[in-house]
Amino acid sequence: MNTLATYGHGTENDFVLIFDPENHFVITPEEIVAICDRGKGIGADGLIRIAKSKNRWFMDYRNADGSIAEMCGNGIRVMAKYLVERGHQKEGIFPIDTRDGLKHLRVPAEGDITVNMGHVTEEEGRISVTANGKTWSGYNVSVGNPHAVVFVDSIEDAGDLKVAPVVTPAEDYPDGVNVEFVELVDEREVKMRVFERGVGETRSCGTGTCAVALAASIYQKAKLPATWKISPPGGAVQVEIDPHFNGILTGPAVLVRDVDISKYLVN
Repeated sequence: MNTLATYGHGTENDFVLIFDPENHFVITPEEIVAICDRGKGIGADGLIRIAKSKNRWFMDYRNADGSIAEMCGNGIRVMAKYLVERGHQKEGIFPIDTRDGLKHLRVPAEGDITVNMGHVTEEEGRISVTANGKTWSGYNVSVGNPHAVVFVDSIEDAGDLKVAPVVTPAEDYPDGVNVEFVELVDEREVKMRVFERGVGETRSCGTGTCAVALAASIYQKAKLPATWKISPPGGAVQVEIDPHFNGILTGPAVLVRDVDISKYLVN
């Protein structure tokens, strides 16, 4: 069986996309792990099955370890790029459903894509993050999925991030947590590194940039709306936190090539 998928990325946060509008494609966590393996597979931070639910596009997103994720800000932009570039959806404003609810996007024929990520909220209680023998206190932020955000003098202070940072209190995150290390560059500009649950350190994280924008707005006592330039290693994006605490993320999305995933599938 020749099963074609598409490899793409948003600021080097990369994905394998499977187009499945009839919802016929079944994939196991083990198959996802094989596809996303950077040594033996295609190599990606996650897999997106482009499905339909109640006549709307639905993003079925899985982390590289096969686990289910609620939302992916870079992934949804890449999915939207696929839909428009491949002729399945007209350019303009349209919704995509996710496990974190309906998200509206502005997708031009060319150029950056904007997605309203919905509410970004600071959860109760401060947290601490320990990595490579260093500990920082920080912010507990939800973007539909959980984030622990800490501010550091330099993003290199976190070390090699080959293992997951320890976040306390751990009971706040029964399914794991994404961790962002943030360095202030200017009044409305930061650099960041991110360790994604189920993946490891990645080149970028869309929900993570929104969590960072809210945390930075609180940290800097910024008046809303506040717009931030946020630069993970994979490239810069813009995030606005509006007066209603919505995160509005704008950045690039690239389709690189079609790929054959048939040899990674058991059936």
